[in-house]
Amino acid sequence: MDVGTWLSGLGLGQYEAVFRESEIDADVLTELTDQHLKDLGIALGHRLKLLRAIRQLAGDAAVKASEQPKPQDAADRRQLTVMFCDLVDSTALTAQLDPEDMGDLLRAFQRAVAAAVTRFDGHVAKWTGDGASVYFGYPRAHEDDAERATRASIALIEAVGRLRRERSVDLEVRIGISTGLVVVGELIGEGEALERGVVGDTPNLASRLQALAKPDTVVVSESTRRLLGRTFELKALGPLELKGFRAPVPAWVIAGERENVSRFDASRSEAMTPFVGREQEVALLVNRWRRAAKGEGQVALLSGEAGIGKSRILAALRDRIGDERYLTFRYQCSPHHVNDAFYPVIGQIWHGAGFVSGEPAASRLDKLEVMISRAGLESGEIAPYLASFLAIPTDGRYPALEMAPSEQKERTIAAMIALVVGFAKTAPLLMLVEDAHWIDPTSLDLLGRIVDRVQHLAVLYVVTSRAEFTAPWVGRPHVTALSLNRFERSQAVTMIDRIMSSKALPAEVLDQIIAKTDGVPLFVEELTKSVLESGLLREENGAYVLASALTPLAIPSTLHDSLTARLDRLSPIKEIAQIGSAIGREFSYDLLEAVSPITGQALRDALRQLMESELIYGRGAPPKATYIFKHALVQDTAYVSLLRGRRQRIHAM
Repeated sequence: MDVGTWLSGLGLGQYEAVFRESEIDADVLTELTDQHLKDLGIALGHRLKLLRAIRQLAGDAAVKASEQPKPQDAADRRQLTVMFCDLVDSTALTAQLDPEDMGDLLRAFQRAVAAAVTRFDGHVAKWTGDGASVYFGYPRAHEDDAERATRASIALIEAVGRLRRERSVDLEVRIGISTGLVVVGELIGEGEALERGVVGDTPNLASRLQALAKPDTVVVSESTRRLLGRTFELKALGPLELKGFRAPVPAWVIAGERENVSRFDASRSEAMTPFVGREQEVALLVNRWRRAAKGEGQVALLSGEAGIGKSRILAALRDRIGDERYLTFRYQCSPHHVNDAFYPVIGQIWHGAGFVSGEPAASRLDKLEVMISRAGLESGEIAPYLASFLAIPTDGRYPALEMAPSEQKERTIAAMIALVVGFAKTAPLLMLVEDAHWIDPTSLDLLGRIVDRVQHLAVLYVVTSRAEFTAPWVGRPHVTALSLNRFERSQAVTMIDRIMSSKALPAEVLDQIIAKTDGVPLFVEELTKSVLESGLLREENGAYVLASALTPLAIPSTLHDSLTARLDRLSPIKEIAQIGSAIGREFSYDLLEAVSPITGQALRDALRQLMESELIYGRGAPPKATYIFKHALVQDTAYVSLLRGRRQRIHAM
């Protein structure tokens, strides 16, 4: 598709030169956001037209992609979040509309479904005309599939609302979501009925929840609610009697997204466990805070693998300085917004100004001016740029900004930096950039400029990230880098003891928790809680004893998605990891080659990729090499994903 032809078809051919100058072609067109179009100097009305056309374009592509035949994959056991959606009372609509108009409306609805699902990397498993069944967690898992399904559902409700206004028809959708362990992957049915089959209660429950949902609402199961934590406001529907389920089933309605909650806080549905094992790291950050509070600005880079405790350390730091007078700026990066310009910065301004969803534009402009004045700055020098940046109409309160987009962008960045400097002069400032491995390039540029400014300000600037993020500021005199290691056994034992309220565990259970969690604090916490909830133990004389024979501990549902995601990122060679897991935590090259479908250089390349992704470690060189899974829980995840028959065949070789 030619971009110039596409623009001309929308009546916006005057922007062809701008698009070509910025090298925007069909490959990147669907990734454009409102901020990108604003940076190109496109007027608001034209931006809205373009965004609507881009959504339709993305939807068409997604529908087409979903109709393409997929390669025959082996079935897997895995945790899956299933979303069912359908139009409310489509029979009445069919009676009201001409068949051609109804067909056009259903296609528009399918495009809306496909666009929402594709945006959050789900998979439309089957179309049913006025509805769809959608999988999150297959064919590729993510660490937040329940959240992705919920966000896709909210986006779909908004898209259906736009369709309702555009088509002037009574159009509503209802959605049900459930999460659980299933067998998924085998193709079943023929022709238009062909789909990737799912065996288990999860799709049945999602279907039942969708059927009882009110128009334009999302109903989720208890298992999904637990995974959502506090990301969304939920309203309990109470235990429900559902056809096909023996016991009453708890269900929840999504009432909206919680605002201004960090990803760490949102992921937790319970109180935090007592702080263990990071006293030295917190003490170092407190030391940097003391220096910063005196005007010697500091930057701390806190890095480590997922679940190692980065956000928990920030919470402990805030506890230590909680009685002091200070301000906090939090920039929360998100895996859903890595291409959205200034996403974490917008979130901080929204929180700092006290914006509320749905409030009038004039109210937001008033709040923006109050925030600017609190920083000791003149509104006239800052507000016009921030208001334009946030798409807040000024209604003649400030003159229109008539300048090149590049100049306006630079002045907007200068206004954001001025806010940080201004607030740092009123009180010591704690700046937290969380999950920087998901930061968008524009925010990284802005926050990098702030690093250069804080050296002589009362600012402690802490950046958390996973190991794959490389901070460009390492080596500067006011920058400290902290890399977090896993717990030692004694620290893991202390954490388990505090979670169990000092009630002793059977030694064999304690040893199994420690062996499977490999010193990762989140794994220790979640597996210990899972054991407590499993019914495996009973309390006796102030301690716990086994209530039944000890079996291998199950992977907690809260960890299942993230562990499966690590394997799915390597889908072409995942089978090698699965075969290795059937051999054991440690396996030799010779034995693996004897049972592997690939041998020689192909097998060596696959093992190299597994090592580079840090799923396994290697010792020696093939054919005398041995390999070890980095995490026992990763090995468990790879092993349980194999169907029983496949495991038996591997063990029999």
